[in-house]
Amino acid sequence: MVPYVYDFREGRREMADLLGGKGANLAEMTRLGLPVPPGFTVSTDACRAYLATGTEPPGLAAEVSRHLAAVEAAAGRRLGQRDDPLLLSVRSGARFSMPGMMETVLDIGLDDDSVLGLAKASGSDRFAWDSYRRLVQMFGSTVMGVDPALFARALALLKEEREAPDDTHLDANDLARLVETFKGIVLDETGEEFPQSPTDQLRRAILAVFRSWNGERARLYRRREHIGDDLGTAVTVQRMVFGNLGPDSGSGVAFTRDPATGRPGLYGDYLPDAQGEDVVAGIRNAMPLSELEQLDPRSYARLRGHMETLERHYRDLCDIEFTIERGTLWMLQTRVGKRTAEAAFTLAAQLTDEGLITADEALARVDGDGLARLMFPAFDTSAVGEPLAQGVPASPGAAVGAAVFDSAEAVRRAAAGERVVLVRQETTPDDLPGMIAAQAVLTSRGGKTSHAAVVARGMGKVCVCGADGLAVDTGARHFTTRTGAVVEEGTVLSVDGSSGAVYPGAVPLADSAVMRFLETSQRSAGVVTAVARALEHADTLRRLEVRANADTPEDAARARRFGAQGIGLCRTEHMFLGERRKLVERMILARDDAGREQALAALLPLQRQDFTDILEAMDGLPVTIRLLDPPLHEFLPDRTELAVHIAATEARGEQPDPHERELLDAVSRMHEDNPMLGLRGVRLGLVIPGLVAMQVRAVAEAVVARTRAGGTPRAEIMVPLVGAVEELRIERAEVERALAEVSDESGVPVRCPVGTMIELPRAALTAGRIAEEAEFFSFGTNDLTQTTWGFSRDDVEAAFFSAYLDKGVFPVSPFETLDRDGVGRLVRIAVTEGRAARPGLKIGVCGEHGGDPDSVHFFHTAGLDYVSCSPFRVPVARLEAGRAALPGTEGSDSR
Repeated sequence: MVPYVYDFREGRREMADLLGGKGANLAEMTRLGLPVPPGFTVSTDACRAYLATGTEPPGLAAEVSRHLAAVEAAAGRRLGQRDDPLLLSVRSGARFSMPGMMETVLDIGLDDDSVLGLAKASGSDRFAWDSYRRLVQMFGSTVMGVDPALFARALALLKEEREAPDDTHLDANDLARLVETFKGIVLDETGEEFPQSPTDQLRRAILAVFRSWNGERARLYRRREHIGDDLGTAVTVQRMVFGNLGPDSGSGVAFTRDPATGRPGLYGDYLPDAQGEDVVAGIRNAMPLSELEQLDPRSYARLRGHMETLERHYRDLCDIEFTIERGTLWMLQTRVGKRTAEAAFTLAAQLTDEGLITADEALARVDGDGLARLMFPAFDTSAVGEPLAQGVPASPGAAVGAAVFDSAEAVRRAAAGERVVLVRQETTPDDLPGMIAAQAVLTSRGGKTSHAAVVARGMGKVCVCGADGLAVDTGARHFTTRTGAVVEEGTVLSVDGSSGAVYPGAVPLADSAVMRFLETSQRSAGVVTAVARALEHADTLRRLEVRANADTPEDAARARRFGAQGIGLCRTEHMFLGERRKLVERMILARDDAGREQALAALLPLQRQDFTDILEAMDGLPVTIRLLDPPLHEFLPDRTELAVHIAATEARGEQPDPHERELLDAVSRMHEDNPMLGLRGVRLGLVIPGLVAMQVRAVAEAVVARTRAGGTPRAEIMVPLVGAVEELRIERAEVERALAEVSDESGVPVRCPVGTMIELPRAALTAGRIAEEAEFFSFGTNDLTQTTWGFSRDDVEAAFFSAYLDKGVFPVSPFETLDRDGVGRLVRIAVTEGRAARPGLKIGVCGEHGGDPDSVHFFHTAGLDYVSCSPFRVPVARLEAGRAALPGTEGSDSR
């Protein structure tokens, strides 16, 4: 029978799929000989079996009992022993760190009798009753489903009654009273007495961890992080060690380097006379880890040695939880630490320089999403006054939003389109929906290792913790600053996660250092150099070219500065807007060929100059120019508005403008119920005489102008929305006639490859035939996604996409990340059949998927030659194209 339970000594970090991240890393630390309290891990197999049936897997209880006996033997104590009980912690531990999972339950094994034995054995009544109240509070909320606010309120009332500033000022009698209060809350809320059987406590805690996998918070986090629902979670059961045994005890969280900036050195928090949950929750402001060196030099030195061991072993930033029990150091957890985008790039460069990782490994440890965040603007604080508050810069970036004081309000306002800043004393897992909805998180307590900081860094959210002197009153929905200023809910704040400052109002933004580098190529120290190195290495590895979607010379020039290797999509319809719309109207309203030709002749020099300027900006690089694509009604007035205006004029007894009547007739004649599937793309060129010839002549004359100016123009002509090879054959003949005419007239040979945009399923399925007439393909994945799914993007995203995401119909919008199973299969078919018909066929993608990190990996494995995206996403695409070429990463996304 396949085992469900593994002793720490039986595992290793490569078993994270089975043991979860926590269990695998505890096993690894045990193998390294570090001081890890003994324990065992219930595997993800057991969780999946439980979720499939809703019942405890057969044999699990017996396995847990056997492994528990081994822990008891090592400790010399038994679970539930009255005079000196063995106590256990139960923690969730999925493959990926998930803030939405069940919280830890400490002190499993205490009951009304053994608490007295614990008091005697430890020599501290206060410690024993503090441990028991923690168990009832944690077990009651996480296992029995009691609202945690009820426990928090009872604790706050007792502290108020006793005039105690924090928990440590409550004595043993206070805590004994609190235990009875908590047990009463459990009975009132559940109708059940708090369980007195330690083995029942352990069993129920394990099953509660399994159930938490499908909890609302966990599912919300998985959707956001694109984590599969079928992985399940492991459960770690571990002998308790105690940081709340007095001043020679304590707990802390440490990082081997700064997780916010990547700077070397030990970073973290330490809280004397406290358990680890106190540090993470931020219920008391912890001391910097450096102060432990004066408080307990021996433990500090041992901790530093273990941290160095772990960093060199994992070859990465490590996040560590530890407890000191009466001068003895215990290592409770390690994992590769979550870090900000700035820290990720900085660390990758540092570890490469230190010889711990290769340049390829460094590239694998950064990603395009992180680079995009580093390109976001930062606050320009040169003209602002003193900040409202100053806190710990826990997760960098610049965010502006209205202050809100609970998660539900953050979600409500964000859904209405408002930007918000979630303000709390400290956050808990219940705040996860609000943290996702908010632009930034601001807390009055905690530091870089608090719940708010860790979760915000993992999500790339701006976060400032432990804001000095900030008094947050969630009930009154305001906070008070050190100077006495009261800031009400709805007040706009600017939160600087890089400096820890919080400003009133909306502070203006300025380009980030990374953006300035991309614009100017001028390097500066720190993260800019790290980004430059990552991009340079990606460029040496990538097989995919990266082009840009650009319709103006300015966009083309910027794209080139950002490293674009050409233009993959130049949309000519964007050149017909503004004042030129009148010329398009004239073309549509023309009553005969002469009138239409006159309008086209007026458009020709304007188009020619457009193309000349863009070809100059991209001199020597390919520029793919798409012929006019959208429906012509988009260049005409709205039919309803025009009809109402004419009717109102007639109602006043006035004569309508003849031109307006003519426009209304044309708009009515050209009206389509579904214009995006109507007269557009190649169909326009086939039914509007002279339109294609005018556009191609403009391209050809621009090529001639640039050639005569000494340039090297490389124009390519793309025919949109082709569904049948016959359409392309007819239009290509017209294109080649226009090119030949300009060549003959100018004496300058004009050679422009002619290809098509694959954006209809029929085009993908008949790509072999279309390739007979096309010299290149470019996938228009925006429309290909719409036509494959039968979605009208503008209509469905607001209508039901949120429901589809909630129900798991798809894990992410198919307009953000390519649908590999459907649209991706069409892409693969078209690539295979197109190249079979025309070996060496150049193939790219010009939908916005070309700049999506996950989609770039797919396009690499599908064998495309290039991706094209908006200019600002070019650096992201360059980086991800390099990452896609790394051995072992083909076909995988950034996760």
